[in-house]
Amino acid sequence: MSGSPMGWIAKIVRVGRVVEPAGPAPAPAVKPPAAVRGSLQIRHVDAGSCNGCEVEISGAFGPVYDAERFGARLVASPRHADALLVTGVVTRNMAEPLRNTVEATPQPRLVIACGDCALNRGVFRDAYGVIGAVGEVVAVDVEIPGCPPTPSDIVAALRSVTGR
Repeated sequence: MSGSPMGWIAKIVRVGRVVEPAGPAPAPAVKPPAAVRGSLQIRHVDAGSCNGCEVEISGAFGPVYDAERFGARLVASPRHADALLVTGVVTRNMAEPLRNTVEATPQPRLVIACGDCALNRGVFRDAYGVIGAVGEVVAVDVEIPGCPPTPSDIVAALRSVTGR
């Protein structure tokens, strides 16, 4: 194929959009409250991560994986959220802000722990500034394992909550 713009446009029209099919919704990770079925407003909280999970969350909500098509949407305030997506270990400086954020999120709410650090402290297990895993500080409803979890794992977990 030539490098001309018309050649590239012709290829785009001929090939079309190349993505994996969505497939059936995964089995529910948790029985979500009726208020969050079909739509989930999520506030992301970084409690002390290395930012690996944040990169994958960006990918999950980007144009390739597009978690919004399954009803999951990131919001800017815990007061507008149905769920909190917490990444990283909980550090000494983030324990109280995490508890406050959970309290600021209206009921019914879900807490989703994303990544091995959030689940079991991961590689930061014995670090001096670590209070513990997310489940040791606040109650966790959904767990997404991985270091970091792939965007498809994150989307699958969110789909199990929204039911879409």
